[in-house]
Amino acid sequence: MKESTQNKPRVLNKAHAKRQAQPLIAAHPEAVLPMLEMLENARLCLDDLLGDLSRGFIEELLMLSARTVAGEKHPGRQEGAVRWHGQQGGVVSVGQAKLRVQRPRLRDANGEVPIPAYAAMHADEGISRRVADVLACNVSTRKYARVVHRCAEEVGISKSAVSRRFVKQSAQALARLMDRDFAQVDLVAIYVDGIIVDKHHIIAAVGVDATGRKHVLGLVPGSSENAKVAKDLLNSLRDRGVDMNVPRLWVIDGAKALRSAIEQCCGEAAKVQRCRIHKLRNVTERLPQDKADQVRWIMTQAFKLDAARGMTKLKGLAKQLQAQHPDAAASLLEGLNEMFTINALGVEGELARCLASTNIIESPNSVVRRVSGRVTNYKDASMAMRWTAAGFLEAEKSFRRVRGHAQIKTLIKTLRPQKSELKAA
Repeated sequence: MKESTQNKPRVLNKAHAKRQAQPLIAAHPEAVLPMLEMLENARLCLDDLLGDLSRGFIEELLMLSARTVAGEKHPGRQEGAVRWHGQQGGVVSVGQAKLRVQRPRLRDANGEVPIPAYAAMHADEGISRRVADVLACNVSTRKYARVVHRCAEEVGISKSAVSRRFVKQSAQALARLMDRDFAQVDLVAIYVDGIIVDKHHIIAAVGVDATGRKHVLGLVPGSSENAKVAKDLLNSLRDRGVDMNVPRLWVIDGAKALRSAIEQCCGEAAKVQRCRIHKLRNVTERLPQDKADQVRWIMTQAFKLDAARGMTKLKGLAKQLQAQHPDAAASLLEGLNEMFTINALGVEGELARCLASTNIIESPNSVVRRVSGRVTNYKDASMAMRWTAAGFLEAEKSFRRVRGHAQIKTLIKTLRPQKSELKAA
């Protein structure tokens, strides 16, 4: 029987594309010039972007190369040794483009000391072309570490020198993150979830303030199932200005140790919302696929109801599962009331969906995974912490306010009725 070609994708070559374009151009000749202008503008924008990126990368490479000769900048360098002597303008070729850059100056007793990377890029045009190719291939992905490593290799900088630089930068990122003060930030909700970097467990906390803006709050090494680690996280937040007596919503992954630590530190001020994504996964993974799909749909519909009706519906579901799937039924009932905390608080719509799970941590976590995926050997938990901090801070640059943030005022009134009444008075 002849194979059907109905669903096969068509492969277009240049000749075919040209034949397809010719009648369109003939019918609309007035569109040709604007199209060409648009393509040229796009090319110029890409050239500008590539130029800006190239300048930053080249200047970073020149600094790295200078450090291999003179070491780190510091006063008191012995006479006769290579020492730093300010900066000056220079020009390097990157492909067909010539870029003006700031390059460091080095001197010793005999005068100016050349920077190897700068000299190499002037002596070998092939190097500048290869650097341009590396930058062009990675311009859309913005994988900074990978680009710097590859460009550094082209100009003769060792991987160890680049690695030392990134160790220093990631250590600084972790220090900045853990030194943040939140005494003046009104955190309405705090998300806490465990992540795994290589084989190392880390607990991450992200907060949402009264305006809906997100803040990376901190990291601690260890699992959310570890009571001491969970307390370490909360103590760190308290030491940096987070008042544990202020009523707020805590969105957690369901770890009992973390839940207990929040209760001990915050008491009745804490309203805990269990992550529904974790709960759905925990229940359905104990069921056969056909049954899992049905249970997932019922649970999702129940979450849309008010707290009383939603819990009644899921208790009925657990009763149905008890006979054949007792472990799934037990998982469903465990912490059931905390699955409906936001419902009891009157949170609806987009804000409810944002507060119903710890997925808000998935955005920075995905950046961490991309960053950490380039590391082939994590020596210890400290290294994992440094890279995670760098990834979270990078992700924070593109944070937006939570969806449905206009509803946060209503949530605050429900969480803190006495404070709201005083403000009104």
